[in-house]
Amino acid sequence: MTDFAHTARALSALGHEARLSIFHLLVRAGDEGLNVGDMGAHLGIPPTTLGHHLSTLVGVDLVQQERRGREVINRVNYQQMKDLVDFLTSECCAGVSAPKKDLAARSA
Repeated sequence: MTDFAHTARALSALGHEARLSIFHLLVRAGDEGLNVGDMGAHLGIPPTTLGHHLSTLVGVDLVQQERRGREVINRVNYQQMKDLVDFLTSECCAGVSAPKKDLAARSA
C-alpha cells in the first residue's frame, strides 16, 4: 500500500468510530471472522448500519467477505492491515532536511 490516495481512503474509513469498532472486533475475532448478526450482538449496531459500514471497509480492502450458504463471514484482510502499518512506519526516524529556501528565510 504505497499509494498515498489509497492509504488516505483506508485511514479515512477507519476514522469513523463505528467502523473502527467493527475493524477492532474483527481483528479480535481472528481468521474465523464473524457474521453480521454476531457483530451486531457484540457492538449493538443494527444490521443495516453494520452493512453500510462494512461496505466502506470492504471498499478499501481492509475487510474481506466470504459467503457460506446464507451467511456472509467478515474478516480482516491482514495483509492490507500490515501494508497500512508498514506504510505509516516505513520511514520512521529517517530524518528530513529543511528545503534550502526555508533555511535562508530562517537565517535572515
